[in-house]
Amino acid sequence: MKAWSERVRREGARIGFVPTMGYFHEGHLALMRRAKELADKVVVSIFVNPIQFGPKEDFKTYPRDLERDARMAEEVGVDVLFSPPVEEMYPPSFQTFVEVTELSKPLCGAKRPGHFRGVATVVLKLFNIVSPQLAVFGLKDYQQYLVIKQMVRDLNLDVEIVGHPIVREEDGLAMSSRNTYLSPAERQSARCLYQALCLAQKRIKEGVQDVPVLKEELERFILAHPFTKIDYVEFCDPETLAPVARVEQETLLALAVFVGRARLIDNTILKP
Repeated sequence: MKAWSERVRREGARIGFVPTMGYFHEGHLALMRRAKELADKVVVSIFVNPIQFGPKEDFKTYPRDLERDARMAEEVGVDVLFSPPVEEMYPPSFQTFVEVTELSKPLCGAKRPGHFRGVATVVLKLFNIVSPQLAVFGLKDYQQYLVIKQMVRDLNLDVEIVGHPIVREEDGLAMSSRNTYLSPAERQSARCLYQALCLAQKRIKEGVQDVPVLKEELERFILAHPFTKIDYVEFCDPETLAPVARVEQETLLALAVFVGRARLIDNTILKP
């Protein structure tokens, strides 16, 4: 991988990179197409990263199908599919980690301790191996996008971070590899995440700005759907992720909801 990147960069080509955990859906393919628009060559990595999963999370059961993913990436026109083995990324002597301290604390960072340390570490390793000039990240993982941007700034990395809007199913559900965990009945319930985002925007247009009021209404709405358990409903500053009490300027509304065993996340920027 490193030899290929070095040769391509020497030839003056611009490398675009899309890091993934595989099991592609249309959301992943949209990131790849965006990278193709912005770069001469596109590298996609597939690596289910063990150090970003907690001990009771779904590392072992996370969906994997390398042959299917390879076909899909080839159809989009990806130049290189990079899928390193775990033992090569984390040999037994491995002991170095990257931590973006403040942005990793709230939201998924609070609910999944160590998650963003694992994300930042593997992304830095992948950047060092692939040597891209730009990398495309989906904004469904909005906190991850901020964490990676901060890491790039703080460590003076020469990688442009490009955010791509959330890709949704026709009924609004954000595309996710974990949607495959949903039974047909749970899949119907899962629509409530996107509907809750729309409800919040509607209530703000009607003049409701008080976060406790909005939060209570959204939680009630989500829990009215079967199979749901709320992990968090939070209103934050879209740059710092600090909590806000009133929606008086652009505000990130971030949701994490269990639907059956699937933990689904979604978000939107609310505009008063």
